[in-house]
Amino acid sequence: QVQLVESGGGSVQAGGSLRLSCVASGVTFNSYAMGWFRQAPGKEREFVGTVSWSGGSTYYADSVKGRFTISRDNAKNTVYLQMNRLKLEDTAVYYCAAGSDYSGEAWRYDYWGQGTQVTVSS
Repeated sequence: QVQLVESGGGSVQAGGSLRLSCVASGVTFNSYAMGWFRQAPGKEREFVGTVSWSGGSTYYADSVKGRFTISRDNAKNTVYLQMNRLKLEDTAVYYCAAGSDYSGEAWRYDYWGQGTQVTVSS
């Protein structure tokens, strides 16, 4: 049974930082690209960034480029999302996902975590 479990969410002031983690089990982790998505209240789920199976390639949504960094540790079956210079508009539930394709399209991801809440306040 595949499980993706996110952690590290919480409340932070604008300008602050958080690091999210996502631990995978039941899947050959180093065979999957790992993506991060988010969904704010009343909005559709949106792409944040993704990392290739090896960790050698990443790309990000324009809204987070230069502020967020994705990395992975295949030995620990874990992917990270380092979020710096957080803004009010980064408030959302953040989801990690595992997919066969290195993509920004949510439908290409096969497995999803339950999400972790990030709240940025002024």
